[in-house]
Amino acid sequence: MTFPGGAHASRKVFIHHSCPLILRFFLAVICLSAMCFACPKSCHCSERNGLTVVQCSSRNLEEIPSNLPHDTVSLLLSSNHITKIPNQAFKNLPWLQELDLSWNAIETVDAGAFQGVTESLRVLDLSHNHMQSVPKEAFARLHAKINLSNNPWHCECTLQEVLRELRLDPETVNEVSCHTSVQEEYAGKPVIQVLDSGINFCNFHHKTTDVAMFVTMFGWFTMVIAYVIYYVRHNQEDARRHLEYLKSLPSTSQISKDFDTISTVL
Repeated sequence: MTFPGGAHASRKVFIHHSCPLILRFFLAVICLSAMCFACPKSCHCSERNGLTVVQCSSRNLEEIPSNLPHDTVSLLLSSNHITKIPNQAFKNLPWLQELDLSWNAIETVDAGAFQGVTESLRVLDLSHNHMQSVPKEAFARLHAKINLSNNPWHCECTLQEVLRELRLDPETVNEVSCHTSVQEEYAGKPVIQVLDSGINFCNFHHKTTDVAMFVTMFGWFTMVIAYVIYYVRHNQEDARRHLEYLKSLPSTSQISKDFDTISTVL
C-alpha cells in the first residue's frame, strides 16, 4: 500500500518519537517482573537514550557495588581500590555495554566474572591494575574491545592462550607487556611482539613439565636403588653374624671324641 508523502513522513516521525516510550514501557515491565534497583549511594546515575549510566569513579570503593540499576548501559568504576572481580559480578545487567575498571588494584578475575554480559558488552577497560594472570574461561565468548595495558603480566602458556582469543584494543595493544616471563629474556617486552616473533610459551611449558617429570622419576629410581642396596647390605651383615655363630659351635666329631675320652676314663 502506498501512502501520500505527508502521511508517510508523519508515520516516520511517530515511530521515531514512540521508540523511547516503547523502550521505557518494556523496561518498566521488566522492573515489575525482576527487581530494579536504585542508584547506589556512593555513585551518580544519569540517563542516556532511556538507559542508565552509573558513575562510580574515584569513590574509594573496595568492591564492585551490588544492586546496580537493571538498565545500566555504562558502568564507570575507575580509580578505586577494587581488588577482585568475582563470579557473576554483572549478571543482572543485561544491557551493559561499557565497563571501566581501570586504575584499580585488581589482582584476581574469577572464571565466571563476566557471565551474563558476554553478548552485550562492547568496551572493557582493565588497564592499570595488578593482574599477573587470568583464567582462560574469564573472557570466554566476550565480544568486547578490551584494554589490558599496564598490568604486571607474567608471560606463560595460559596468558598466551587467553590473548589469542581476545579482541584487544589496537591503540593500547603494545602496552600489554611481559613484566615477568617463563623465559627471562622476554621480560619488559610487549606480549604481542613476542608472540608475533614466533615464540610459543606453551612449548616451553611442556618442556619444563617434561624435565620436572624426569627429575621426579630419577628421584624415585634413586630411592629404590638406595633401598635395595641397604636391604642387601643389611641382610649380608645378618648372614655373616649367623655364619660366625655357627662356626663358634663345637663340631659333631669333636663332641664324639670328647665322649670317648670320658668313657675311657670311667
